[in-house]
Amino acid sequence: MTHQPGEDINDAADLYEHFRFEADPGQKLLRIDKFLVNRIENVSRSRIQNAATAGNILVNDSPAKSNYRVRPGDIITIVMAHPPREVELLPEDIPVNVIYEDDHLVVVNKDPGMVVHPGHGNYTGTLVNALAWRFREMPLFKSGELRPGLVHRIDKNTSGLLVVAKTELAMNRLARQFFERKTRREYDALVWGRPGPAEGSMEGHIGRHLKDRMRMDVFPDGSQGKHALTHYRLVEDLGYISHIECRLETGRTHQIRVHLEHMGHPLFNDERYGGDQILRGTTFTKYKQFVQNCFRVLPRHALHARTLGFKHPATGRDLWFETELPDDMQQLIDKWRRYTGSREET
Repeated sequence: MTHQPGEDINDAADLYEHFRFEADPGQKLLRIDKFLVNRIENVSRSRIQNAATAGNILVNDSPAKSNYRVRPGDIITIVMAHPPREVELLPEDIPVNVIYEDDHLVVVNKDPGMVVHPGHGNYTGTLVNALAWRFREMPLFKSGELRPGLVHRIDKNTSGLLVVAKTELAMNRLARQFFERKTRREYDALVWGRPGPAEGSMEGHIGRHLKDRMRMDVFPDGSQGKHALTHYRLVEDLGYISHIECRLETGRTHQIRVHLEHMGHPLFNDERYGGDQILRGTTFTKYKQFVQNCFRVLPRHALHARTLGFKHPATGRDLWFETELPDDMQQLIDKWRRYTGSREET
Protein backbone atom coordinates (compact mmCIF):
# COMPACT_ATOMS: atom_id res chain seq x y z
CA MET A 1 0.00 0.00 0.00
CA THR A 2 1.35 3.43 -0.90
CA HIS A 3 1.85 6.16 1.67
CA GLN A 4 -0.57 9.09 1.53
CA PRO A 5 0.97 12.57 1.34
CA GLY A 6 0.88 14.54 4.54
CA GLU A 7 0.17 11.62 6.87
CA ASP A 8 3.10 10.83 9.13
CA ILE A 9 3.17 7.22 10.27
CA ASN A 10 6.75 7.01 11.48
CA ASP A 11 7.51 6.54 15.17
CA ALA A 12 8.55 9.76 16.90
CA ALA A 13 11.67 7.90 18.00
CA ASP A 14 13.02 8.00 14.43
CA LEU A 15 13.75 11.70 14.95
CA TYR A 16 16.83 10.58 16.84
CA GLU A 17 19.15 7.63 16.59
CA HIS A 18 20.18 5.39 19.47
CA PHE A 19 23.18 3.06 19.34
CA ARG A 20 24.83 0.72 21.85
CA PHE A 21 28.27 -0.83 21.47
CA GLU A 22 30.49 -3.02 23.62
CA ALA A 23 34.22 -2.65 23.04
CA ASP A 24 36.01 -5.90 22.25
CA PRO A 25 38.40 -7.45 24.83
CA GLY A 26 41.27 -6.65 22.46
CA GLN A 27 40.23 -3.04 21.85
CA LYS A 28 43.20 -0.67 21.67
CA LEU A 29 42.93 2.77 23.24
CA LEU A 30 41.11 4.97 20.71
CA ARG A 31 39.33 8.32 20.92
CA ILE A 32 35.60 7.70 21.25
CA ASP A 33 34.68 10.02 18.37
CA LYS A 34 36.91 7.98 16.03
CA PHE A 35 35.56 4.73 17.53
CA LEU A 36 31.95 5.75 16.79
CA VAL A 37 32.61 7.19 13.31
CA ASN A 38 34.03 3.79 12.36
CA ARG A 39 30.88 2.00 13.57
CA ILE A 40 27.98 4.23 12.55
CA GLU A 41 27.13 4.68 8.88
CA ASN A 42 26.66 8.15 7.35
CA VAL A 43 27.73 10.06 10.42
CA SER A 44 30.32 12.83 10.59
CA ARG A 45 32.84 13.28 13.36
CA SER A 46 31.34 16.71 14.12
CA ARG A 47 27.93 15.13 14.80
CA ILE A 48 29.58 12.70 17.20
CA GLN A 49 31.38 15.56 18.93
CA ASN A 50 28.16 17.60 19.21
CA ALA A 51 26.45 14.61 20.81
CA ALA A 52 29.31 14.36 23.31
CA THR A 53 29.07 18.09 24.13
CA ALA A 54 25.35 17.62 24.86
CA GLY A 55 26.12 14.75 27.25
CA ASN A 56 24.49 12.23 24.90
CA ILE A 57 27.43 9.79 24.82
CA LEU A 58 27.66 7.52 27.84
CA VAL A 59 30.46 5.13 28.69
CA ASN A 60 29.46 2.64 31.36
CA ASP A 61 26.47 4.91 32.15
CA SER A 62 28.60 8.06 32.65
CA PRO A 63 28.85 10.99 30.19
CA ALA A 64 32.04 10.97 28.12
CA LYS A 65 33.81 13.73 26.21
CA SER A 66 34.77 13.25 22.58
CA ASN A 67 38.46 12.78 23.52
CA TYR A 68 37.71 9.89 25.90
CA ARG A 69 39.78 6.83 24.95
CA VAL A 70 37.75 3.66 24.60
CA ARG A 71 38.98 0.70 26.66
CA PRO A 72 38.30 -3.05 26.36
CA GLY A 73 34.83 -3.98 27.64
CA ASP A 74 33.45 -0.41 27.68
CA ILE A 75 29.67 -0.17 27.16
CA ILE A 76 29.02 2.85 24.94
CA THR A 77 25.61 4.37 24.16
CA ILE A 78 24.87 7.42 22.03
CA VAL A 79 21.71 9.37 21.21
CA MET A 80 21.82 11.71 18.21
CA ALA A 81 19.09 14.14 17.34
CA HIS A 82 18.38 13.55 13.68
CA PRO A 83 18.74 10.98 10.90
CA PRO A 84 20.85 11.50 7.75
CA ARG A 85 19.71 13.92 5.06
CA GLU A 86 17.07 12.54 2.66
CA VAL A 87 16.16 15.39 0.30
CA GLU A 88 16.85 19.09 -0.02
CA LEU A 89 14.87 21.28 2.39
CA LEU A 90 13.26 24.31 0.71
CA PRO A 91 12.73 27.37 2.96
CA GLU A 92 9.25 28.88 2.49
CA ASP A 93 7.76 32.12 3.78
CA ILE A 94 4.76 30.61 5.61
CA PRO A 95 3.15 32.18 8.72
CA VAL A 96 3.81 30.31 11.97
CA ASN A 97 2.15 30.90 15.35
CA VAL A 98 5.17 31.26 17.67
CA ILE A 99 4.28 31.53 21.36
CA TYR A 100 7.84 31.53 22.79
CA GLU A 101 11.30 32.05 21.36
CA ASP A 102 14.83 32.58 22.64
CA ASP A 103 18.34 32.00 21.29
CA HIS A 104 18.07 28.23 21.78
CA LEU A 105 14.54 27.15 20.87
CA VAL A 106 11.09 28.12 19.64
CA VAL A 107 7.69 26.84 20.77
CA VAL A 108 5.01 26.78 18.08
CA ASN A 109 1.23 26.37 18.31
CA LYS A 110 0.63 24.38 15.11
CA ASP A 111 -2.59 24.81 13.18
CA PRO A 112 -4.53 21.69 12.16
CA GLY A 113 -3.85 20.65 8.58
CA MET A 114 -0.15 21.61 8.62
CA VAL A 115 2.32 18.75 8.17
CA VAL A 116 5.26 18.98 10.57
CA HIS A 117 8.11 18.00 8.24
CA PRO A 118 8.67 17.14 4.57
CA GLY A 119 8.53 13.56 3.39
CA HIS A 120 6.60 10.92 1.49
CA GLY A 121 5.49 13.11 -1.39
CA ASN A 122 4.79 16.15 0.79
CA TYR A 123 7.97 18.20 0.53
CA THR A 124 6.57 21.75 0.73
CA GLY A 125 4.20 23.74 2.91
CA THR A 126 5.30 22.08 6.15
CA LEU A 127 6.19 23.59 9.50
CA VAL A 128 9.87 22.80 8.95
CA ASN A 129 9.80 24.56 5.57
CA ALA A 130 8.42 27.62 7.37
CA LEU A 131 11.04 27.47 10.13
CA ALA A 132 13.81 26.99 7.57
CA TRP A 133 12.78 30.39 6.15
CA ARG A 134 12.41 32.06 9.54
CA PHE A 135 15.84 30.84 10.72
CA ARG A 136 17.58 30.74 7.34
CA GLU A 137 20.68 32.52 8.68
CA MET A 138 21.22 30.02 11.52
CA PRO A 139 23.80 27.27 10.95
CA LEU A 140 21.46 24.44 11.95
CA PHE A 141 18.91 25.45 9.33
CA LYS A 142 21.58 25.78 6.64
CA SER A 143 23.01 22.33 7.38
CA GLY A 144 21.04 20.53 4.67
CA GLU A 145 19.24 18.31 7.17
CA LEU A 146 15.63 17.44 6.32
CA ARG A 147 14.33 17.93 9.86
CA PRO A 148 16.49 20.61 11.47
CA GLY A 149 15.65 21.25 15.11
CA LEU A 150 12.89 18.67 15.25
CA VAL A 151 12.82 16.39 18.30
CA HIS A 152 9.12 15.39 18.34
CA ARG A 153 6.05 15.88 16.18
CA ILE A 154 2.28 15.71 16.03
CA ASP A 155 0.03 14.46 13.23
CA LYS A 156 -1.04 16.69 10.36
CA ASN A 157 -4.61 17.07 11.65
CA THR A 158 -3.65 17.42 15.31
CA SER A 159 -3.30 21.00 16.52
CA GLY A 160 -1.11 22.29 19.32
CA LEU A 161 2.33 22.70 20.80
CA LEU A 162 5.73 21.72 19.43
CA VAL A 163 9.20 22.70 20.57
CA VAL A 164 11.89 23.11 17.90
CA ALA A 165 15.59 23.61 18.66
CA LYS A 166 17.53 26.46 17.01
CA THR A 167 21.03 25.06 17.67
CA GLU A 168 22.50 21.61 17.40
CA LEU A 169 23.44 21.56 21.08
CA ALA A 170 19.85 22.42 22.08
CA MET A 171 18.55 19.79 19.67
CA ASN A 172 20.73 17.08 21.18
CA ARG A 173 19.74 17.97 24.74
CA LEU A 174 16.03 18.17 23.92
CA ALA A 175 16.20 14.91 21.97
CA ARG A 176 17.64 13.22 25.02
CA GLN A 177 14.75 14.47 27.20
CA PHE A 178 12.18 13.06 24.76
CA PHE A 179 14.11 9.83 24.39
CA GLU A 180 14.28 9.38 28.16
CA ARG A 181 10.59 10.40 28.60
CA LYS A 182 11.41 13.39 30.80
CA THR A 183 8.99 15.76 29.07
CA ARG A 184 5.32 16.28 29.92
CA ARG A 185 2.68 16.33 27.19
CA GLU A 186 -1.06 16.64 27.69
CA TYR A 187 -3.75 16.59 25.02
CA ASP A 188 -7.42 17.52 24.78
CA ALA A 189 -9.51 14.92 22.97
CA LEU A 190 -13.18 14.57 22.04
CA VAL A 191 -14.16 10.92 21.87
CA TRP A 192 -17.23 8.82 21.15
CA GLY A 193 -18.97 7.57 24.30
CA ARG A 194 -17.96 7.95 27.93
CA PRO A 195 -14.78 6.15 28.98
CA GLY A 196 -15.11 4.17 32.16
CA PRO A 197 -13.73 4.50 34.71
CA ALA A 198 -13.58 8.31 34.52
CA GLU A 199 -9.82 8.21 35.07
CA GLY A 200 -7.34 5.53 34.14
CA SER A 201 -4.59 4.35 31.82
CA MET A 202 -4.43 2.74 28.40
CA GLU A 203 -1.50 0.37 27.99
CA GLY A 204 -0.48 -1.99 25.24
CA HIS A 205 2.28 -2.33 22.67
CA ILE A 206 1.69 -0.31 19.50
CA GLY A 207 2.94 -1.46 16.12
CA ARG A 208 2.02 -1.46 12.44
CA HIS A 209 -1.38 -3.04 11.71
CA LEU A 210 -0.87 -6.52 10.27
CA LYS A 211 -3.32 -6.01 7.38
CA ASP A 212 -3.44 -2.22 6.83
CA ARG A 213 -0.01 -0.58 6.73
CA MET A 214 -1.55 2.89 7.01
CA ARG A 215 -2.84 2.11 10.49
CA MET A 216 -1.30 1.24 13.80
CA ASP A 217 -2.69 -1.39 16.15
CA VAL A 218 -2.49 -2.40 19.81
CA PHE A 219 -0.86 -5.71 20.73
CA PRO A 220 -1.72 -6.29 24.42
CA ASP A 221 0.40 -9.46 24.57
CA GLY A 222 3.51 -7.54 23.49
CA SER A 223 4.03 -9.79 20.47
CA GLN A 224 4.46 -6.80 18.14
CA GLY A 225 5.39 -3.13 18.32
CA LYS A 226 6.73 -1.08 21.22
CA HIS A 227 5.48 -0.44 24.74
CA ALA A 228 3.02 2.46 24.96
CA LEU A 229 1.26 4.05 27.92
CA THR A 230 -1.38 6.80 27.89
CA HIS A 231 -3.17 8.20 30.95
CA TYR A 232 -6.63 9.73 30.55
CA ARG A 233 -9.15 11.70 32.62
CA LEU A 234 -12.77 12.60 31.87
CA VAL A 235 -13.18 16.38 31.68
CA GLU A 236 -16.84 16.65 30.59
CA ASP A 237 -19.61 14.21 29.65
CA LEU A 238 -21.31 15.70 26.58
CA GLY A 239 -23.91 12.99 26.09
CA TYR A 240 -22.88 10.75 23.22
CA ILE A 241 -19.34 12.14 23.15
CA SER A 242 -16.89 13.10 25.93
CA HIS A 243 -14.16 15.64 26.43
CA ILE A 244 -11.13 13.91 27.96
CA GLU A 245 -7.55 14.81 28.79
CA CYS A 246 -4.73 12.44 27.74
CA ARG A 247 -1.19 12.47 29.09
CA LEU A 248 1.56 10.67 27.20
CA GLU A 249 4.15 8.51 28.93
CA THR A 250 5.55 7.30 25.60
CA GLY A 251 5.51 8.78 22.09
CA ARG A 252 4.45 6.12 19.63
CA THR A 253 2.95 6.84 16.23
CA HIS A 254 -0.79 7.65 16.52
CA GLN A 255 -0.56 6.59 20.18
CA ILE A 256 -3.62 8.40 21.56
CA ARG A 257 -5.69 7.66 18.47
CA VAL A 258 -5.01 3.92 18.41
CA HIS A 259 -5.26 3.48 22.20
CA LEU A 260 -8.68 5.16 22.19
CA GLU A 261 -9.89 3.03 19.29
CA HIS A 262 -8.73 -0.11 21.10
CA MET A 263 -10.60 1.07 24.21
CA GLY A 264 -13.80 1.46 22.18
CA HIS A 265 -13.84 5.26 22.22
CA PRO A 266 -12.32 6.56 18.94
CA LEU A 267 -11.57 10.23 18.48
CA PHE A 268 -14.52 12.15 17.06
CA ASN A 269 -14.18 12.34 13.26
CA ASP A 270 -10.97 10.28 13.15
CA GLU A 271 -11.22 8.90 9.64
CA ARG A 272 -8.36 6.44 10.00
CA TYR A 273 -9.58 4.86 13.24
CA GLY A 274 -13.35 4.76 12.69
CA GLY A 275 -14.39 7.95 14.48
CA ASP A 276 -15.93 9.46 11.33
CA GLN A 277 -18.99 7.23 11.75
CA ILE A 278 -21.94 7.74 14.11
CA LEU A 279 -20.92 5.38 16.89
CA ARG A 280 -23.25 6.50 19.69
CA GLY A 281 -26.75 7.95 19.85
CA THR A 282 -30.18 7.47 18.35
CA THR A 283 -31.46 6.44 14.93
CA PHE A 284 -33.51 9.62 14.51
CA THR A 285 -32.92 11.51 11.28
CA LYS A 286 -32.55 14.82 13.14
CA TYR A 287 -29.77 13.33 15.29
CA LYS A 288 -27.95 12.04 12.22
CA GLN A 289 -28.19 15.50 10.64
CA PHE A 290 -26.87 17.05 13.86
CA VAL A 291 -23.81 14.76 13.87
CA GLN A 292 -23.13 15.42 10.17
CA ASN A 293 -23.20 19.13 10.96
CA CYS A 294 -20.72 18.46 13.77
CA PHE A 295 -18.39 16.72 11.33
CA ARG A 296 -18.50 19.86 9.18
CA VAL A 297 -17.72 22.08 12.19
CA LEU A 298 -14.64 19.94 12.93
CA PRO A 299 -13.45 18.40 9.63
CA ARG A 300 -10.53 16.56 11.28
CA HIS A 301 -9.91 14.30 14.25
CA ALA A 302 -10.58 16.02 17.57
CA LEU A 303 -7.13 16.13 19.16
CA HIS A 304 -5.16 19.10 20.46
CA ALA A 305 -1.68 19.12 22.06
CA ARG A 306 -2.60 21.53 24.86
CA THR A 307 0.43 21.51 27.17
CA LEU A 308 4.16 20.92 26.85
CA GLY A 309 6.73 20.85 29.63
CA PHE A 310 10.50 20.30 29.48
CA LYS A 311 13.81 21.59 30.86
CA HIS A 312 15.47 24.40 28.96
CA PRO A 313 18.43 22.85 27.10
CA ALA A 314 20.80 25.68 28.03
CA THR A 315 19.69 26.86 31.49
CA GLY A 316 18.05 23.71 32.88
CA ARG A 317 15.06 25.81 33.93
CA ASP A 318 11.66 24.08 33.88
CA LEU A 319 9.49 25.46 31.07
CA TRP A 320 5.73 24.94 30.84
CA PHE A 321 3.45 26.03 28.01
CA GLU A 322 -0.31 25.78 27.63
CA THR A 323 -2.71 26.78 24.85
CA GLU A 324 -6.45 27.22 24.65
CA LEU A 325 -8.62 24.87 22.66
CA PRO A 326 -8.71 25.79 18.96
CA ASP A 327 -11.91 27.34 17.69
CA ASP A 328 -13.16 24.25 15.86
CA MET A 329 -12.95 22.02 18.96
CA GLN A 330 -14.51 24.68 21.19
CA GLN A 331 -17.36 25.18 18.71
CA LEU A 332 -17.96 21.43 18.71
CA ILE A 333 -18.10 21.30 22.52
CA ASP A 334 -20.54 24.23 22.59
CA LYS A 335 -22.70 22.55 19.96
CA TRP A 336 -22.94 19.31 21.94
CA ARG A 337 -23.64 21.22 25.16
CA ARG A 338 -26.60 22.93 23.52
CA TYR A 339 -27.81 19.63 22.08
CA THR A 340 -27.64 17.69 25.34
CA GLY A 341 -29.14 20.68 27.20
CA SER A 342 -32.14 20.78 24.90
CA ARG A 343 -32.64 17.00 25.32
CA GLU A 344 -32.67 17.35 29.09
CA GLU A 345 -35.27 20.12 28.92
CA THR A 346 -37.73 18.11 26.80
